[in-house]
Amino acid sequence: MNIALSLEYDEKSLITACARSERWAQKVLYEEYYSRMMGVCLRYSNDQEEALDILHEGFIKVFKNIAKYQPGTSLSAWIRRIMVNTAIDYYRKSIRRRTEDIEQAYGLSTTDADAVSQCTEKEILEAIQQLSPAYRAVFNLYVIEGYSHKEIAEMLDITESTSRSNLVKGRLKLQALLSSRSYGYGEEDESDRPKH
Repeated sequence: MNIALSLEYDEKSLITACARSERWAQKVLYEEYYSRMMGVCLRYSNDQEEALDILHEGFIKVFKNIAKYQPGTSLSAWIRRIMVNTAIDYYRKSIRRRTEDIEQAYGLSTTDADAVSQCTEKEILEAIQQLSPAYRAVFNLYVIEGYSHKEIAEMLDITESTSRSNLVKGRLKLQALLSSRSYGYGEEDESDRPKH
């Protein structure tokens, strides 16, 4: 917790008040963890609005289950786990609603990896958000959250080979997106336009 909050409320009393559904405590907890958890949700969403939906749904689960939190463990990690699970549930629901095929990744040259290192964190986050939901979910779970392909397969109800394939394709697509930003390939050139 930040210093101002820790002077006024200790974590244990804040959790106890949240378990009693006291709105002031829920507000304090929400405001304390909003930024960090929004960052988690953004990695699993298409845009900020979708991330906000995941965040709000996640905090509802936090407040419903706060009595199950085990004191002595990291509250931040516990909330983060709920946010990741909420994002995965959101992803599963969106997959069921979708009927279109997952877009295919493009091949890259070896120089494209250099372009990735020149991108800002914001550009990388924007590129991750442009990945298809299947690629983005596997990429985030494997690269950022540190799950194995076996764990990802169980969470997303896919095979391990699909998890590996989506990771490779997601990385290639991400590199292509970032390379086009770095080298300006994303802009349409006169020579790229179809001839009439």
